[in-house]
Amino acid sequence: MKKVVLVTGANSGIGLALCERLLGEDPGLQLCLACRNMCRAQDARAALLASYPRAQVGLLQLDTSSVTSVLNAAKEVKLRYNQLDYLYLNAGIMPNPQFDVKAFFKGVFSRKVVNMLATGEGILTQKDSITDDGMQEIFATNLFGHFLLVRELETLLCQSGQTSQVIWTSSNNAHQSAFSLEDVQHQQGTQPYSSSKYATDLLSLALNTHLNRQGLYSSVICPGFVMTKLTYAILPAFPDFLWSLAMPIFWFIRMFTNTFTLTPYNGAEALFWLFKQKPESLDPYSKYHSLTSGLGANHIQPRKMDVDEDMSEALYEKLLELEHKVRKKEEGRNNSSLLQ
Repeated sequence: MKKVVLVTGANSGIGLALCERLLGEDPGLQLCLACRNMCRAQDARAALLASYPRAQVGLLQLDTSSVTSVLNAAKEVKLRYNQLDYLYLNAGIMPNPQFDVKAFFKGVFSRKVVNMLATGEGILTQKDSITDDGMQEIFATNLFGHFLLVRELETLLCQSGQTSQVIWTSSNNAHQSAFSLEDVQHQQGTQPYSSSKYATDLLSLALNTHLNRQGLYSSVICPGFVMTKLTYAILPAFPDFLWSLAMPIFWFIRMFTNTFTLTPYNGAEALFWLFKQKPESLDPYSKYHSLTSGLGANHIQPRKMDVDEDMSEALYEKLLELEHKVRKKEEGRNNSSLLQ
């Protein structure tokens, strides 16, 4: 049977680069681009078909910040496909990032400069907002919407005699210090992106604990420092010509740290590598990093995550409780619509 692959956030950046690489590896697979903006999704599909005219590339409307959108998208997936072999959870946001100039210049002259530039630690904060469902937007988009999608698609992912992979795009910016079980949506802090990515690492471990026996295996990757729309949004007022001037500096830094993958193609290395692995052989406690040498050679490296089973299980239970609440709310909303 042809492999079925669904990629969220597939219309640009690392997601689109992954789709190009997947079709290059297996032009016969069934690929589904799950995107919030359908105009951009159509452009992405056209670009893929220009290179692979015989490819089967479908589009799916999906906004992971919206419970209604996730549930509707999952229904559509179950109508289209009888199985789901790979679910790439790549969509993510970092809205209204704030760049701490003072912390940046202080860090430049410290021994932590490489780590600061590679992870954004200490120099990036974000201003979060609230979704129509009443959740923190970064938490909903990066984590909960994807969790709900996995829950909805378990019947396709967990099938007798088959294995499936759920693969999350995490980050070097996933820091335990930014996350709290008492505030999983990060309503009180200033690092919701970092919190959501650390929660991603925890949730991946929990999915393995609960679903490995049913054939579902979860992994997380870090794409490294990649120049994408998310990166450019960090300094929205930064003129284009300054980004152009900065690029040689980034290439120079890559001579000293292999985490500066820079291009979406390089950043997708770990995502693509996992496509070719037997999921049973993967380590649920490792994050798979895309790395690029100073001379441009790509490779991956597994690195142990700072996670433990107790905390991952506690987060999983909290997400199940929140799922129950939003489903009841959605059911009430649907019943009200029917009565009107």
